[in-house]
Amino acid sequence: MSSIAQRAPAARSRPRPHSRTRSRPKQRLLGGGVVWIVLFAGLLAGVVAVNVAVLRLNVELDRSGRERSQLKADVAALRSELSSTAATARIERIATDELGLVQADPETTTYVSLAPR
Repeated sequence: MSSIAQRAPAARSRPRPHSRTRSRPKQRLLGGGVVWIVLFAGLLAGVVAVNVAVLRLNVELDRSGRERSQLKADVAALRSELSSTAATARIERIATDELGLVQADPETTTYVSLAPR
């Protein structure tokens, strides 16, 4: 009996080999978890940066659209002004009232033909 009693405490006092391996995977798991968290944080930061860039582009596109509409309205107003300015009746009125010009008599109008050389 004494040989059995001596063997039992010696077996219990030895460190368990699998208890050492359990502490190392926890450290690796913890290190791996931190890496995953950092990786996901980086990916989320990238997604946020892309969304901010898209938002800025949309704001610029909206501003450009408004500017384009304003320019189209300005062009239409200028065309209308040019059309009224170049009207034949207006030009005749200015010629007679302001410059004192008169309409030419069609019977006294002559045409000159130039001979080709």
